[in-house]
Amino acid sequence: MESLAPLLAFAVATSITPGPNVLMVAASAANNGVRATVPHMIGIAFGFAAMLVIVGLGLAAPFAAWPALHIALKWGGGAWLLFLAWKIARAGAPGEGPPRPPLGFIGASLFQWVNPKAWMIAMAAIPAFTTPSGDTLTETLRIAAAFVLVGFPCTLAWAWLGAGAASVLRAPAALRTFNIVMAALMVASIVPAFL
Repeated sequence: MESLAPLLAFAVATSITPGPNVLMVAASAANNGVRATVPHMIGIAFGFAAMLVIVGLGLAAPFAAWPALHIALKWGGGAWLLFLAWKIARAGAPGEGPPRPPLGFIGASLFQWVNPKAWMIAMAAIPAFTTPSGDTLTETLRIAAAFVLVGFPCTLAWAWLGAGAASVLRAPAALRTFNIVMAALMVASIVPAFL
């Protein structure tokens, strides 16, 4: 790879745009605050980097050999995202009902494996930013490092957005509306994976 600039631009563009990860972070920060959402954000950054390494070092081949495996993962991930969207939409104001802690480091790391947007990015990034004659391990680690570098700041921007919205959304009905909008955006973000 000649320059890191195109890779970093790709990482920023795909990490900051709406998708399940950032929408969950915004909703979590609106409901629990930025500080409580930090483990979730770190889990996204490192979980996605681990996914990139595993995909880059060989998981893409089984998907090519068994397309049904990819389809099953896509539909299972889509169903899980719909469930999460439903949970976000039904989240009440803080103090209403049992407390709902934010997704932690491990949960956010594992979530990447059922996130259709994460799969689309990983399957695009590896062939786009590696070379056939290059050192696969080094190039894959460079891609993963780029996503770790930009991933946390991108999700932090969404956490601030969510926390800022929380200060405006003090009324339970307003926060409920925000949660429903975040859930609807999450559902909308997975539609392209199924078209």
